[in-house]
Amino acid sequence: MRYVLTIATGKKLYVDLAANLARSFLYWHAGSDIIFQLVTDQPELIPGDVYNKIQVITVKANELGLGFSPKLHLDKLVTEGQTLFIDSDCLVYGDLSPVFEKFKDHNVSVVGNYISSGEWFGDVKKICKKFDIKQMPKFNGGLYYLEKGDKATELYKLARRLEAQYDEIGFIRLRNRPNDEVIIALAMAMNNEEPVIDDGNMMSDPLSCQGGFFTDIIKGSAILHNPPKPDPLHQDWYPFEKVEPLIVHFLGDFTLNYRYRREVYRLKKAINYKLSPFNNLKSLMLFEYPGRLQFFLKNTFRATYHRLFGVRKIKESERIIA
Repeated sequence: MRYVLTIATGKKLYVDLAANLARSFLYWHAGSDIIFQLVTDQPELIPGDVYNKIQVITVKANELGLGFSPKLHLDKLVTEGQTLFIDSDCLVYGDLSPVFEKFKDHNVSVVGNYISSGEWFGDVKKICKKFDIKQMPKFNGGLYYLEKGDKATELYKLARRLEAQYDEIGFIRLRNRPNDEVIIALAMAMNNEEPVIDDGNMMSDPLSCQGGFFTDIIKGSAILHNPPKPDPLHQDWYPFEKVEPLIVHFLGDFTLNYRYRREVYRLKKAINYKLSPFNNLKSLMLFEYPGRLQFFLKNTFRATYHRLFGVRKIKESERIIA
């Protein structure tokens, strides 16, 4: 069996995001044998149009820990078979069957490459030397793959032990919490588990591709650009200039972006058979056009505003972890 699993614990925000992810999955997997599972401590918040079409796994509040810690307990949550964990702030843009095929026969894996030096939430070379490993996988923790079994369980038990030593190891915290990515990366390296090398077709995000992105959830199109050098928006560490992934990770505050909000609006209509030319136009009027105008005005008049009124205090994101 094949499963897509997401976690939405704590704030209602995460349940809402997970519902959007579930709708995108359901839209592209009508009639599929892949099962969507949502782990939450607030099942009553799952919208009705989603609840009856997925498997809900209920946990107690804080049972899996806070911050990024729940992702270090995936071995306890997965069902026998192949499981693809996807962060709740992602959307699916097509059939995920090819992704399962690429991961098949890995015990635990990710989409990424290797890193042996430089900075990645700590001094990588120093940490590798400390644990007598040559390199670690480097990846975006919005996507994990597991096949339930002793090897996955052993790796995750190690990951939870490493979490307790996070600061001592020399890792730097993310939003004041241990970052699951570097913990799993180290545990994978110590257990000889390998990543699936990133080709840009499985998952990407707007932070890696700051040259702009276009998405159409209904047509299954997602195109993200990392502009070439010497463009100041070029991300030197990201190996692609253009990607068309099946999964887009709207990490950080990108779920507030007009593109994500328009996708979600159209998706809700489509999954309930109410998407029409009128609603398509309405989504443009409600989200895209105002969003583009706001972006234009901010970039055009930001310098003038700062001269007149100074720099505004940055509003704290609801996703900041205390």
